[in-house]
Amino acid sequence: MKGPDLDRIRSEKSLSRKEFLAAYNADLPAAFPQASDPILKEFSKRYPELFKNGDLWTLDVHRKRLMDWLPAHMRAQQ
Repeated sequence: MKGPDLDRIRSEKSLSRKEFLAAYNADLPAAFPQASDPILKEFSKRYPELFKNGDLWTLDVHRKRLMDWLPAHMRAQQ
């Protein structure tokens, strides 16, 4: 019998912005820029369609999108 998929459960769990920030930065490859609270606020303003349940985040839905958006955002801020 196969046990529960803990990685999937972790990825789909709804998180507050603060919890997501900690989880995102903890698992981030060294080559990627880290996120911050102001960056997450800007991301949520840019992609309101990802936040239909209010300010809830999941690694499953938001992590890849943030990883794709963040480097371009950081270059634009320079």
